[in-house]
Amino acid sequence: MKYTLAFSPCPNDTFIFDALVNHKIDTDGISFDVQLEDVETLNEWALQGRMDFSKISYGVLHLVRKQYLLLSSGGALGKGVGPLLVSKNKAHHIQAMDHLKIAIPGKHTTAYLLFLLAFPTAKNTVFKVFNEIEDAVLSGEVDAGVIIHENRFTYEQKGLVKLVDLGAFWEASQHIPIPLGGIIAKKTIDPIIINKVDLLIRKSIEYAFIHYPQISDYVREHAQEMSDDTMQKHIELYVNNFSLDLGDEGRKAVEVLTSIAHRTQINLVSTL
Repeated sequence: MKYTLAFSPCPNDTFIFDALVNHKIDTDGISFDVQLEDVETLNEWALQGRMDFSKISYGVLHLVRKQYLLLSSGGALGKGVGPLLVSKNKAHHIQAMDHLKIAIPGKHTTAYLLFLLAFPTAKNTVFKVFNEIEDAVLSGEVDAGVIIHENRFTYEQKGLVKLVDLGAFWEASQHIPIPLGGIIAKKTIDPIIINKVDLLIRKSIEYAFIHYPQISDYVREHAQEMSDDTMQKHIELYVNNFSLDLGDEGRKAVEVLTSIAHRTQINLVSTL
């Protein structure tokens, strides 16, 4: 049995799925046609119903629930893991956010939702692939940008400064972990297969943890010339017990964010 599966090339995703897609564990006859893309592309594909199994931003979950189920394993959720709003100019004060041009890593990302929660009246936003945002800020194309993934570990080296930790804003206002992204499965797939894949993802993570801190060739291959130190920081920040199993706390956090995402979308449409 072969299914389509999509996730990002970031170290946390390749770390999670390495053992599964490369048959380092027994997959019980299940195999995958794998595609790696940036998270906003994955969100768009989910809206189109393109993949059988896929990583998505939790910010888009409410829009795909008619077609997809959320799995318990493989996601990114935790404390201190949220996106950062950065600039090269510390004089860009939070109070002036409505007048600044802000780069966002995709309109369906959780990062955009968290930015809107912190700055609901900021409308001058442009959408870019996440790894283009630092350069857009540095070049002056935009005044500030919301960064995710490995850029959390590189922005200071490039001379950028943090204006706001959007994850900390979420935690302070909601008092729950930050749900960033999860794994979904098409509802048309046999529930037995969905449950089996959910368990296989967990086993894949357990395999990866057993061999950590060794960085596999698969993770390195897709890590965009990151240093081992950056890859390890990335994995340690985004892969945790919630990745093994959302549990009650994780699912509650996802439901809160999903509800807010739905309300925010309605408010955005009403102001257009």
